[in-house]
Amino acid sequence: MTTLNETHDPELKSWVTSANKAGCDFPIQNLPFGRFRRTGIEDGWRIGVAIGDQVLDLRAAGLVDNDDMNTVMAASPEARQALRRELSDGLREGSTQRPAWTRALVPQNECEYSVPCRIGDYTDFYTSVHHATTVGKQFRPDNPLLPNYKWVPIGYHGRASSIGVSGGTFKRPRGQTRAPDAQAPSLGPSKRLDYELELGWFVACGNEQGEPIEIGNAEAHLFGVTLFNDWSARDIQGWEYQPLGPFLSKNFASTVSPWMVTMEALAPFRAAFERPADDPQPLPYLDSDANRARGAFSISLEVLVQTAKMREAGEAPVRLSATNTSRAAYWTPAQLVAHHTVNGCNLQAGDLLGSGTLSGPEPSEAGSLMELTGSGKSPVTLPNGEVRSFLEDGDTLILRGWCEADGAIRIGLGECSGTVAAS
Repeated sequence: MTTLNETHDPELKSWVTSANKAGCDFPIQNLPFGRFRRTGIEDGWRIGVAIGDQVLDLRAAGLVDNDDMNTVMAASPEARQALRRELSDGLREGSTQRPAWTRALVPQNECEYSVPCRIGDYTDFYTSVHHATTVGKQFRPDNPLLPNYKWVPIGYHGRASSIGVSGGTFKRPRGQTRAPDAQAPSLGPSKRLDYELELGWFVACGNEQGEPIEIGNAEAHLFGVTLFNDWSARDIQGWEYQPLGPFLSKNFASTVSPWMVTMEALAPFRAAFERPADDPQPLPYLDSDANRARGAFSISLEVLVQTAKMREAGEAPVRLSATNTSRAAYWTPAQLVAHHTVNGCNLQAGDLLGSGTLSGPEPSEAGSLMELTGSGKSPVTLPNGEVRSFLEDGDTLILRGWCEADGAIRIGLGECSGTVAAS
């Protein structure tokens, strides 16, 4: 597990002055990675690190030889940590790199972004027991939480090709649904389109096929975390999910934020992994003293919506819900890696592990409209009087995340937004 070092010093300041502002998502203690290019210039994606309101072009700064983000991710933990130290040294006040690196800075508002790396495979987990229980009650009122849930990190393999970056628009999906009073299904646009508040954990160096990753070494195989929205068509899902689980209800679109906040940057925000005393404790391959002591992370999350009508009126997005991973997640990232590979599955640099919908124990912490509105039975009334049971065309959904702790500088995960277009 990564530990605190000089790059986390709360007294550090950057010569990029915007990084020193209170509440900034990207202070020098963060240094997240992504891929960018100047807006309107079709010259390929560059590897960048966010600092304040700027992006540091790593190749222009002489820090990498090419713009293959997956190669950077596949490097050894020691090499990744050395790169973080070099970035921290070069961006801090008084650095001799300032004249040269100033020329390698690009304002973020002059950039466009891609998904932060090549995503080879995508697995979505189901790590919130509160989400699993609430949704389970809607599908199986008498048996909401299946008996395996508290023993095994549940997951399914998703579709990597339809993952897009924040700021995009996607079409409302079509598929088969069956109305409760209908004898046969029909094909049409989803009427119960939903969002899912998730985190995406990106794999760094992989493992050989047939060689499981032990939990004590699992975090060395993770590069960092992003915000992630796994859009879901609940009516399509309800018709197709048995016996094999989600298919067309999930694979039409997912959205990821452009910045990967590294495991090193998360070190000040670790938390203990704790289970209720009467819950099953993890099997040995999912358990370690270190994971119990500090294998979890405290990441605050919120969901906001801006309807087309709000946008036309110049009204800001409004919050739908908020939670924290320490309240929402039943499994740690290390446990996801250990379980994913226990059968010998080989992970590769750039693979994405979705957390699944992160919902806390209170209704106000729901990570989806399906939970927030009781499957549409209790619609949400927005401040402008509009009502939502599920998402409508023109709605923009926004996820935000940040980390705060005593003795540490706040860091942010940026923003993950997407807009629904008509089918």
